[in-house]
Amino acid sequence: MKFFQKLGRSIMLPVAVLPVAAILSGIGFWIRSATGDDGNIAAIFLAAAGGALLDNMALLFAIGISIGMAKKSDGTSALAGLVSWLVVTTLLDPSKVAGIQGIAEAEVDPAFGFIKNVFVGILCGLIGAYCYDRFKDTKLPDALSFFSGKRSVAIVTAGVSLVLALVLYVVWPIVFGGLVGFGEWIVTLGPLGAGIYGFMNRLLIPLGLHHALNSVFWFDVAGINDLNNFLSGTGTYGVTGQYMTGFFPVMMFGLPGAALAMYVTAKTTRKKVAAGLLLSGAVSSFFVGVTEPLEFAFMFLAPVLYVIHALFMGISLAISALLPVRMGFGFSGGFIDLVLQWMNPMAQNPWIILVMGVFWFVVYFLVFRFVILRFRLKTPGREDDEPGDEDAPAGSTDERYRATAARFLDALGGRENIVELENCATRLRMEVADVSKVDDAALKRAGAAGTMKPGGTSVQVVYGLNVQFVKDAMEDLMAGRTSAPSENTRLAEPEGTTTTTVTATTIRLRQPVEGRVVPLSEVPDPTFAEAIMGPGLAIEPSGDTVVAPADGTIGHVFDTGHAVAVVLSDGTELLVHVGIDTVEMKGDGFTTLVETGQRVTAGTPLLRFDLAKIRAAGHPTITPVVILNNEAASLSFD
Repeated sequence: MKFFQKLGRSIMLPVAVLPVAAILSGIGFWIRSATGDDGNIAAIFLAAAGGALLDNMALLFAIGISIGMAKKSDGTSALAGLVSWLVVTTLLDPSKVAGIQGIAEAEVDPAFGFIKNVFVGILCGLIGAYCYDRFKDTKLPDALSFFSGKRSVAIVTAGVSLVLALVLYVVWPIVFGGLVGFGEWIVTLGPLGAGIYGFMNRLLIPLGLHHALNSVFWFDVAGINDLNNFLSGTGTYGVTGQYMTGFFPVMMFGLPGAALAMYVTAKTTRKKVAAGLLLSGAVSSFFVGVTEPLEFAFMFLAPVLYVIHALFMGISLAISALLPVRMGFGFSGGFIDLVLQWMNPMAQNPWIILVMGVFWFVVYFLVFRFVILRFRLKTPGREDDEPGDEDAPAGSTDERYRATAARFLDALGGRENIVELENCATRLRMEVADVSKVDDAALKRAGAAGTMKPGGTSVQVVYGLNVQFVKDAMEDLMAGRTSAPSENTRLAEPEGTTTTTVTATTIRLRQPVEGRVVPLSEVPDPTFAEAIMGPGLAIEPSGDTVVAPADGTIGHVFDTGHAVAVVLSDGTELLVHVGIDTVEMKGDGFTTLVETGQRVTAGTPLLRFDLAKIRAAGHPTITPVVILNNEAASLSFD
């Protein structure tokens, strides 16, 4: 699931340019249709501007995904994605296939005319990202040193793409032919077949394979020719248009209802960002019938919603085929086409589409909202909070974190000793070249709560909830984007440090979960038992709800729902971790009730858990409650 969530975020980069392109193309189509002049300069200009992007959407995906899926991409991965796309699509172009097979281009399998699709774009983007991550640091012999490092990425990508092209050369015609045959069978099922077609049409959108299915119903592949017959007015009244009508109410009303549901369920701090994406997507869907900006916004982040959407589309086409309503389009099922085709002789009771639209708007809104909240789906605006801003300019990191980062680097044996650097919620996770160079005492003096060495070359440094800021600052220093602060700054106490980090005190709190309180040493995990994470207590829970032990702010909510961190009003950082190794349950049995950054008062429910499921999964239910930023403190419950 993590892979698909990352893929979904990567797709947002190319998808962000599509709404404007869709509207430009739609307006150009409207002008041409309204004036009846195919040579209208404005129509040609606008349609060409929008089509430049829409017609090359698969290429945008290849580049965008190669950037988003690569680790710390610097643009080289984008070039690799482009190389992969050019190799695959050029080799499988109908003219090249004709040459390979020694036949006329007109005799080439029609499947190769559809090779420039989103599915191939995604594959090429993944190849580009993989080759970048795997070969960007390749070192070749001196005679070939010019091609070392990042210069080798595109070369290797081309080789891997040759293999992909060979596979698709064999597989693609089979897949395409199978879809065409499937579509021809669906035709025999009447309204049920229309529903199955609508369902499959949406399911195939992520792969770009819907074009093969569309060709059966919209054009003359199987003698239906629904689209051309409708536009020419030469079809059969009451029949022609049945494979297009059902798209209108969903594209014009249903998907905007889904967009509204995603907006109202977005986190308060991210509503503005979510609104920009969702509003532009809803506008292009309603007016032009271009749905990809909205669909790609959730199809990978929340695939269950996309399956529901596909099911609704199928139901819409089935109902439309049963009702006395028919409508068609020249571009897509949006408002512009509805207006233009309202008086078409093949149009039957088009007003019913508006009634159906209101129904689908309500259904999409209510169902999407319920499913998003019930299953805590990561739709736009609900992604896991990232403490740092990956797009922040170099040098923008807070000075105190840069100072801590510089001291950590010194204590870890210097930047040359760090092979890999990552972080989780509270600690740095590293692979180092030489573990013996790691100075635990120096790390402690620099602000670390503790150091762990799980084995081999792995080192973990426990810091606290703001570890992302330190990690970002370390990466900036290692990459040379910023310089180490002066020695006076580095030796000074970090700005903003609260007394809770240095003062020995007893912190009295409300017990966050019902149950028997036990010493932290009884927790069967050395990270907690040895107080490496910090001092605290543990609870053998008898209840099923974690509540706020005092007034404060939610510092971090784990996406698996098994733990929550609270920053109390006095600055104390408290972690409540339900069970041991429960992260492996991947959220099953846990329900998060708050969001990162939310203000809470003592007693506010934070998360719920199912003790029976935890035990059935073989995990201890003992729940550590740990102070993360004051090793001298002690904890007691009222």
